Amino acid sequence: MFKSAKESQVTITELMLPAHSNFSGKIHGGYILNLMDQIAFACASKHSRHYCVTASVNRVDFLNPIDVGELVTLKASVNYTGRTSMVIGVRVEAENVQTGAKKHCNSSYFTMVAKDKNGHNVPVPGLILDSEQSARRFSRSIARQEQSKKRTTLFKSSEFKIEDHIDTLKQHNVRIEL
Repeated sequence: MFKSAKESQVTITELMLPAHSNFSGKIHGGYILNLMDQIAFACASKHSRHYCVTASVNRVDFLNPIDVGELVTLKASVNYTGRTSMVIGVRVEAENVQTGAKKHCNSSYFTMVAKDKNGHNVPVPGLILDSEQSARRFSRSIARQEQSKKRTTLFKSSEFKIEDHIDTLKQHNVRIEL
């Protein structure tokens, strides 16, 4: 079975309240991460028709702060499907309700795994690539997975050789006392 990303896209908009803010009037990053996880769950569950859990989150960069009183819109879409997992792309935008100005606040990729009632992984529908953008997103997810595997291998404790990295370490804010 295959489904298009459009079938499971989810969008939510929420007004940012003082209760969501830190002492400087900016919205807590943790609150935004919580919303991102919720929408990733909703999108993945809608695609798979199963309960889903978060397996990993690939890089979250907070690009612009969000102020109390702004409307925050989160958009989620399935970018990649494996056998039992999905990569959900999440985009966060904030809008000043008085000026209408919008800003991109962050984007991230959540790997979600579909589970059955007993907590076992279950297969998910494949993804129909119906546009150049969907093919680009799927390909980008594959490339991110391959890069992650290389990073894991390169710095595995049994494979790590200090002499290969000592010159790089010396260029940073460290004192080496080995």
